[in-house]
Amino acid sequence: MTALPSTGTTSAWVVERPAPIASGPLRYVERATPGPGPYDVLLSVRACGVCRTDLHLAEGDLTPREPRRTPGHEVVGEVIAAGRSVEGVGVGDRVGAAWLAGTCGQCRYCRTGRENLCPASRYTGWDIHGGFATHTLVDARYVYRLPDGWDDEDTAPLLCAGIIGYRALERAELPAGGRLGIYGFGASAHLTAQLAVSRGAEVHVVTRSPQARQLALELGAASAGSGAPPRPLDSAILFAPAGSLVPTALEALDRGGTLAIAGIHLSGIPALDYDRHLFQERSVRSVTANTREDGRAFLAEAARLRPTVRVVRYPMRRADQALADLAAGRVTGVAVLLTQ
Repeated sequence: MTALPSTGTTSAWVVERPAPIASGPLRYVERATPGPGPYDVLLSVRACGVCRTDLHLAEGDLTPREPRRTPGHEVVGEVIAAGRSVEGVGVGDRVGAAWLAGTCGQCRYCRTGRENLCPASRYTGWDIHGGFATHTLVDARYVYRLPDGWDDEDTAPLLCAGIIGYRALERAELPAGGRLGIYGFGASAHLTAQLAVSRGAEVHVVTRSPQARQLALELGAASAGSGAPPRPLDSAILFAPAGSLVPTALEALDRGGTLAIAGIHLSGIPALDYDRHLFQERSVRSVTANTREDGRAFLAEAARLRPTVRVVRYPMRRADQALADLAAGRVTGVAVLLTQ
């Protein structure tokens, strides 16, 4: 395929200067739309999910890799131009761009199926401009072909909230028919809970939000409260970026249980007591990004499950409000930006 020249201008949000979201760290700008390189596709963005990682980037918890970076890594778009070396996708295709944007392909992690640990890995909305924009340029080798019949707004959250939740569930090593605790119940958690229930798990949700507790029960959770789960857990996933919950979650585990920490950012973890929190072979595991195989496996499972996606819609011009609502806990489910 032949690379095409610039198609004009792109309207995009950029992180002008990281700061608390209430102080307005984002700006809406116009910039030239680039043409694709050999392996790139240029997407006309149709929808982009809003992830807590975008909030961390805007507020500086996650240091921007480049000035004035455009957030957004749950992108559904239409290919409008493709580089000469692109294979498998073409102009007119609807594809998804997710968090993982590139790897070296040569290091020992890439060679052994652990590309999420590649030291040279690159990320959408952090190393390259993301989907809080009308157009974005991505490496075609890291996009996903999307099934027909999926609404853009329901599909976008699957590309990070869903994929990361899938990897967190795998890292939690939940036994068949086991009891899973979920701490925090936002975008990723409400998808992961449905995935676990569909696999036969008994799911217990811990969250401060009454609206999130109600949603958890509607989606099949066995319990949803603000205190300790009613039964010892085989596995748990911490989605809330609160390190103070790590001892709490560990103490709720049964013998041999595993806690997976799903966030890219976590506040400080208090001191752990070996007997209360770790003895009897309890384990703590972090979750770092995802592999493309994670993405393919999750999207295939999601195609069978067709999870309910609780969407709060925002026009692209109101991305700053979507992040403010996320920071204030006003989003139950997942916020999605729409260009039309």
